[in-house]
Amino acid sequence: MFCKQCNIVLCVVKSYETTLSPPILREAIADRQNRAICSAPCGANKICETFKRHKFKKDKKVNKKAYFGKFGGQFVPETVMFALNELEEAYEKIAKTSEFEAELDDLLRHYVGRPSPLYHAKRLSAHYGHEIYLKREDLNHTGAHKINNALGQALLAQKMGKKKVLAETGAGQHGVASATAAALLGLECDVYMGATDVARQQLNAFRMQLLGANVISIEEGLKTLKEATTAAIQAWVNEIESAFYIIGSAVGPHPYPKIVRDLQSVIGRETKEQLAEFGVKPDYIVACVGGGSNAIGIFSAFLDDTDVHLIGVEAAGLGADTPYHAATLTKGREGIIHGMKTIVLQDSYGMIAPVHSISAGLDYPGVGPEHSHLHDIKRAHYEGVTDDECIEALKLTSRLEGIIPAIESSHALAYLAKLCPTLSGKKTIVVNVSGRGDKDMNTVMGYEKGKIYG
Repeated sequence: MFCKQCNIVLCVVKSYETTLSPPILREAIADRQNRAICSAPCGANKICETFKRHKFKKDKKVNKKAYFGKFGGQFVPETVMFALNELEEAYEKIAKTSEFEAELDDLLRHYVGRPSPLYHAKRLSAHYGHEIYLKREDLNHTGAHKINNALGQALLAQKMGKKKVLAETGAGQHGVASATAAALLGLECDVYMGATDVARQQLNAFRMQLLGANVISIEEGLKTLKEATTAAIQAWVNEIESAFYIIGSAVGPHPYPKIVRDLQSVIGRETKEQLAEFGVKPDYIVACVGGGSNAIGIFSAFLDDTDVHLIGVEAAGLGADTPYHAATLTKGREGIIHGMKTIVLQDSYGMIAPVHSISAGLDYPGVGPEHSHLHDIKRAHYEGVTDDECIEALKLTSRLEGIIPAIESSHALAYLAKLCPTLSGKKTIVVNVSGRGDKDMNTVMGYEKGKIYG
């Protein structure tokens, strides 16, 4: 969020670590737009007065652990800092112990069903002319990778003595996973979900309720994942001492992106071991990216293997060159969203831009800060796939392999049609199938009838 002419808001954001209250930031943005009373065309003077009025103190001790390069941080009100500090301390003291790790590992094996298989997709391989392997996160209990993270955070919440967990959800998979973990561990659960997503993911909304969760439908804005996340954070602030916020992706203020990455890294570790069992080394790892938890989970084991190409696939919606997409790393720029500095889709005023995707799980205007860092240092490459390309890949995978992938995962599968024709020789490509497509059948049927979602 910054002025194109003077970059003043960006400068302020860089200077005031952990002190930016969202209402105050909104006030500054509003001041900038009120050009009639600003002496500078961009409103820079008025913005400066706004921040002077609130008398922020520059934090000279920036917590380097909170950042991936220049991305990350804790851009939250002081009321939230108590909970973040409590969470970071508990994570280091509880979640890093051998006892906690053993209990979580037991649950992942005997409750979730890990390790998930790495499947050699022979018919897809023949179709594309390269060796295609699918990491089958769709076979986990609850049907996606989300349970890896939700179960770990819920177990930590229980150990911390929390009585309730809060969660946001887009496609519904994180909501289902959080409700499942809460039921298993005897915790109350509130799930915040945009009304648009409730309508297109009715099955998952009902599953959450069946599991005992309270599903809160959000009617503000575009009624999708961004609004659900904002509502969940606001609710957390109101119940900061008794509730635990289970964030669903590798986003938000520190330490959430690192916690989620750690809990999802089981995907990458297993994949590396399973590839060794096949006696092959991957050339490409491909995963869809919204917030980016499934992608960072599988990427994490290969970050030091610089000969392995890491490809994140974003939702290009109706086209990345139209206003109707969620291709954040392709079209975004530096900004602040949900307590983190990352790449954000913004309008010309620096306000969060509306997004579109047929995928309820990928229509998010930000991305995890570690992905922004990997993009910045060119360790990972990010591409967009349109709604049309995604649905064609879903159909192709269903017909050739008998596997119906989630619409989110189908974005990663769709990138094979772009990647494979450019490759020489026979390459080994691993695609993370982050979830199954049962939840998406109504969306696919509507799409076939010409309905546009998002």
